[in-house]
Amino acid sequence: MAHNANDGRFHSPKAPAPRSFTDAAQAVDHLIALYDEAVRFLCDSFLAAMRDGQPSRPVRAFYPEIRISTSSYAKIDSRLSFGHLAQPGTYATTVTRPRMFRNYLTQQIGLLLDNHEVPVTIGVSDTPMPVHFAVANDPSITVPQQGASDFTLRDYFDVPDLSNTNDDIVNGTYTVMQENPAPLAPFTAQRVDYSLARLAHYTATAPEHFQNHVLFTNYQFYVAEFEAYARKVLANPDSGYDSFVGPGDAAITGPDEVLRPTSKLPQMPTYHLKRKDGAGITLVNIGVGPSNAKTATDHIAVLRPHAWIMVGHCAGLRNSQSLGDFVLAHAYLREDAVLDADLPAWVPIPALAEVQIALEKAVAAETELEGYELKSVMRTGTVASFDNRNWELRDQSGPVQRLSQSRAIALDMESATIAANGFRFRVPYGTLLCVSDKPLHGELKLPGMASDFYKTQVARHLMIGIRAMEHIRDMPLERIHSRKLRSFDETAFL
Repeated sequence: MAHNANDGRFHSPKAPAPRSFTDAAQAVDHLIALYDEAVRFLCDSFLAAMRDGQPSRPVRAFYPEIRISTSSYAKIDSRLSFGHLAQPGTYATTVTRPRMFRNYLTQQIGLLLDNHEVPVTIGVSDTPMPVHFAVANDPSITVPQQGASDFTLRDYFDVPDLSNTNDDIVNGTYTVMQENPAPLAPFTAQRVDYSLARLAHYTATAPEHFQNHVLFTNYQFYVAEFEAYARKVLANPDSGYDSFVGPGDAAITGPDEVLRPTSKLPQMPTYHLKRKDGAGITLVNIGVGPSNAKTATDHIAVLRPHAWIMVGHCAGLRNSQSLGDFVLAHAYLREDAVLDADLPAWVPIPALAEVQIALEKAVAAETELEGYELKSVMRTGTVASFDNRNWELRDQSGPVQRLSQSRAIALDMESATIAANGFRFRVPYGTLLCVSDKPLHGELKLPGMASDFYKTQVARHLMIGIRAMEHIRDMPLERIHSRKLRSFDETAFL
């Protein structure tokens, strides 16, 4: 730790000696103190450089780090999918925004302390903190574009480094050098900071507002229904929900307040129905297409949500289906292509029993149908996701044959991407779609038909997603995070 912190070539804060902790809350408090000191130092130095001109020497501060070592092969509870080290050795991870991640860090460190009975060491890492990410903590400070200042910024301040912002760890392509510790967490501090910045850009809401249960949709119609539900539960002091936040961080805490989101909606309008400790629900309108679905999930993953579910519209592929029927995905035909470089198409994406049961129970509760009767409004099976919205305008023989051979029952553009990225990032996932057209049977999505469909089904569909998330919220964390999502050599942190 900190072997570069006092390098005379750089103007850096004095690095305190690493400290050992056997109390998770105290360890996180120290992480916060180290992080705040580094951020304060970089912000002050940056403002001084913008005011006074080129610094006398390069300025550098470092992320804090968690490190733990064990020499024991003692077997831990085999039911746990996280919270333990894979084998004896030294493990470490850099940390950013520890105040925002306090609950997560306290929980993860606490599990290590309980399962291995050795202390964790908190200190300053040797990974520089980019000035862009440091000043992001203060909305009054902006970093000028290259050439806008009187000196070359990157000669005097660290900038984001792609070698520290990749997905090697979660993709399973990370190679541990003999002299380096193994990764303790799925994302490095720079990778987290990068995604936090992108989330603020794409959703126009601060990352702190995101809740542990995330619903994705591909239509703006769902937003109005989500706000209506939010107002209903905010009127009930026993609901546990305490505020509703929209783009521009506009917020209401009561049912009759006016929500004034930013006048220019972002690419992915996002709304947060908040509860204490992040136990509420976030709704993200990702729009249309697998690229948007990948972008959203790439960045939300660093927040380590407890589950994400797609509640969108789809094309029904069976003549027995009707407009408004529900589709519960049990498998995915991945022809979306956007994840092929990170997660090859030959990797199966399993259905997660806990999420599937929550969704099926939610459909039953909302439709008041059970057992065999539920089959009249819902089918389970394979959902295909294409990257071409207008596939019908080409020769259909190839796609239709593949759809038939796969036994697909529905087609959309986002579900397989969201499920596959959930698998890739170890975030529990699920899909419940609503049939809005049947292109193979001449029932196309036309304006009049769509209007009637949206009036009758959007509210019900959204409520099913909400009910499912509330059911998942009541599950123990170790139950919802399935061992199906963990590979051979996993990080101890979730």
